[in-house]
Amino acid sequence: MYYEDRVSNIMINISVCMITFNNGRTVERALKSVFPWAHEIIVVDSFSTDNTPKIAKKYANHFEQRQWPGHMDQYNHCISKAKNKWVIFIDADEEISSELSQEIMQRIETDSSKYDGYIIHRRTFYLGRWIMRGGWVPDYEIRLFKKSKGAFKGGLHAKVVVQGKVGTLNNFYFHYNYRDIADQIDTINNYSDTAARDMIAEGRKFNFIDLIFRPPFRFIKEYLVKRGFMDGMPGFVIAISTVYYVFIKYAKLWELQKDLKESNKSEK
Repeated sequence: MYYEDRVSNIMINISVCMITFNNGRTVERALKSVFPWAHEIIVVDSFSTDNTPKIAKKYANHFEQRQWPGHMDQYNHCISKAKNKWVIFIDADEEISSELSQEIMQRIETDSSKYDGYIIHRRTFYLGRWIMRGGWVPDYEIRLFKKSKGAFKGGLHAKVVVQGKVGTLNNFYFHYNYRDIADQIDTINNYSDTAARDMIAEGRKFNFIDLIFRPPFRFIKEYLVKRGFMDGMPGFVIAISTVYYVFIKYAKLWELQKDLKESNKSEK
């Protein structure tokens, strides 16, 4: 385990937290980006079937495998293992830039007494180019925070909520989300399943108007209003994939609602 060879030289105690599942394509780049300065690296894996565990164990000082309970629960479980005051969460398909690493160290040293968390902006590399416009921009959320002040809240797109004052960092971290379009479609299908189940759990009712109008509205908003067309073919693919995601999410909500009604009828 590489961690033990250099942890004594690290001056600022920050715990890096990560959850993984079959991220062998990207996880080493993510871990390498934090390894030089992380005081502690925690990886919680959902029983990957690829080489993710082997790679993660090289860098993490705490690695465990845990059945998948949902995004929020897995995120918060990972954070609960952190031993340090400050926690930064990084996904297995992301990378902390050297500029952001330096800024994190500087800000923790100089003004961390003012804040309980920091918003960080993300830039995505997709189909051979950095995405600068459209529905994926701007992209930011709280990633660096005091463990005692922050926790993930929400369902599919759970985000950190901090009880206290939040600052903003200037530099980006990078996102390498999909291997190819087929990988993207698989992810959309999985996420739309979860989104539809979340809506059922929240008591949302299917509305045919949502199915008709929300997909084209998103295309107009992201491709035209937010100028996704300026990112060329990748920008168009992003807009179309968003339309597909929104449509299939509501279609699955309708299907789940129908199945639930039929199940209730059969029980009577």
